[in-house]
Amino acid sequence: MQSRYLRVLILGALALPACAAMAQSNGPVRISLDDAVKLALQHNHSLQAARTTIAQQQAEEITANLRPDPVLSADAQFLPFFQPNQANNSYFDQSAQFDIGLGYLFERGRKRQHRLEAAKDQTAVTISTVADNERALTFLTASDFVNVQLAESTLALAEQDLKSFQSTVDISQLRVKDGDMSEGDFLKIKLQLLQFQTDLSQAQLARIQALYALRQTLGFESVSADYDVAGELDYQPVHAKREDMEALALQQRPDLRAAIQGVKAATSQWELQKAIGKRDITGTADYSHTGGTNSASFFFSMPLPIFDRNQGEILRTKIAIGQSEELEKSANEQVLTDVSNAYDGLLTNDQIIQLYQSGYLDDAKQSRDISEYAYKRGAASLLDFLDAERSYRAVQLAYRQSLAAYQLAVEQLREAVGTRNLP
Repeated sequence: MQSRYLRVLILGALALPACAAMAQSNGPVRISLDDAVKLALQHNHSLQAARTTIAQQQAEEITANLRPDPVLSADAQFLPFFQPNQANNSYFDQSAQFDIGLGYLFERGRKRQHRLEAAKDQTAVTISTVADNERALTFLTASDFVNVQLAESTLALAEQDLKSFQSTVDISQLRVKDGDMSEGDFLKIKLQLLQFQTDLSQAQLARIQALYALRQTLGFESVSADYDVAGELDYQPVHAKREDMEALALQQRPDLRAAIQGVKAATSQWELQKAIGKRDITGTADYSHTGGTNSASFFFSMPLPIFDRNQGEILRTKIAIGQSEELEKSANEQVLTDVSNAYDGLLTNDQIIQLYQSGYLDDAKQSRDISEYAYKRGAASLLDFLDAERSYRAVQLAYRQSLAAYQLAVEQLREAVGTRNLP
């Protein structure tokens, strides 16, 4: 029984590489937009570098909370360095002097507590700043993703147009052989084929470049070189009110949160500088052995705050509070401006999509199909057919670009609001 179980395990282990090879043979890995955002937030190197600033600032909290170290001092005086013949136990006991002491700096004004509070407030600002970097990276990832979708849609259109026009060239060649078309008209059609082939090559290059740009944003190690994106350019209307977007943005935007926390951090710095203005006391306890006598001494010292009471730093940090408050107001206005611009951009792109879908797409296709049908049967001129073909291609390409612009407008609104979950 055990030997049979062992054989099953061995056969299973041997089958794993084959299964992996079969999985790889199914084609490149396809990632969705949500997958791309998650990969970017996990692997983007610029964001990872920014996140280290949080740990660095938390280390500053440890430093800020440290107490002063005690100071150990010792000395030996009146040693017979130049009369070494006097160096004996009696001399060291009766004539030399030995001291050892321990001193400590007593901080006044709760300086350590204020240092720690200021460091924690700065950590909060750093966390919000990194969150704002994540917001910007999310928009960049979505933009790169949409660019890949546009490139692939343009490539599909170029392949479709080339295939369709190639059949026209083939039919025209037969018409030339039958004497139904002149050699000059056929050459015009054949030269037009070059444009379709050029469009296809450019579309292939644009797709490759878009995929590389997205992979760099995600982090090269996060996906394989032959990866692809899932999904196509699509129109999903967004029904949201401007007022709701503005209210949500004021709650969600991390840069605004960082500005609000910046006011608190500036206030903490002001409180710290006021505490620094209070002078500390240094206390020392010494043990001395002099002339055969043991004694103890106690000292304390404190600078007299007659001239330097830290007035400059107190004033500077108080002014910095006003600066932070102005920056908060500016951030608030920037949030509202971003939401308005993004919302208006979304409405405009939505109207453009509606225009195309209201009938222009069907009209362009129908015009091309009619011209092609008539031309193949000798009922339409070459110029009419080529003009209808160019119009169809232009409308289709512009529609795909409008779809990409609309999706980018949606992503810009998400970035302006500060969340991908729009109401």
